[in-house]
Amino acid sequence: MDVELRHLKALVAIADEGTVTAAAARLHLTQPALSRTLAQLEQRVGVRLVDRSSRHLEVTPAGRTLLEHGRAILSHMDAALADAAAVSRPLRLGYNCAVLGELTVPLLRSWRREHPHTPLELRRMDNRTAGLATREVDVAILRVLPTDPRIHAEALFLEERVAALPDDHPLAGEAAVTLAELRAETLVVCPETGTAGAELWPAALRPRRTTEVRNVDEWLTAVAAGEAVGLAAAGTRESHAHPGVRYVPVTDAPAATVYLARPAQPTHPGTDDFRQAVRAVVCA
Repeated sequence: MDVELRHLKALVAIADEGTVTAAAARLHLTQPALSRTLAQLEQRVGVRLVDRSSRHLEVTPAGRTLLEHGRAILSHMDAALADAAAVSRPLRLGYNCAVLGELTVPLLRSWRREHPHTPLELRRMDNRTAGLATREVDVAILRVLPTDPRIHAEALFLEERVAALPDDHPLAGEAAVTLAELRAETLVVCPETGTAGAELWPAALRPRRTTEVRNVDEWLTAVAAGEAVGLAAAGTRESHAHPGVRYVPVTDAPAATVYLARPAQPTHPGTDDFRQAVRAVVCA
């Protein structure tokens, strides 16, 4: 029985659209061509699949059985083609402020060594989900738990907080600082991607002034210029060294949780391998 995908597509389109005219338009075929395709399918199956006795076509019981299987076959084929296409492109790793801090280089090296045929492409995305919500990346490292139900996230580890200070600031040479020591400063925050705002201070001790920027580059510039100080997860220190900025640990700020996030429906066949690679580096 030589049934082809085009035969199944014709049956699905006719069932969905209800007329040969509409189904033909959907498939970009002429009506005679679609009618011939349906007739070929019925001849090869050996039963009537569509009742043509009325102007509105009706799928027969046998047709409904084949239709159910046909939808599944076409769906599996689409998924297979998507997976095959994904294998030929890099696995896209999104982040907004930092990747894995001091574990970033070990992760990149281990992935390159163990998965040489799947390049890893890092993309900094200046939005809350680091490109996952818009499907611009396949996995992401986040420091804010996503609320989008289409995204799954798993906690990896905790990071200390650091203050980003101009290198000529009176506290820049200290081994550590407290939130109270930063209260009188102007705090620079990045609402779209930042993980450390005034809410980390006790309510009665929050910084009196804040200024907003759009991304980490503007955040660093504001600090280096002496316009403000910043608060960040420690991974930022590893990813964004700057000649005019000193990072100093903050002893009493709540730690940041680092998450590995991915779509509920994976967009790259290497997603599970990457999860295992990250876990291996984190647990080493």
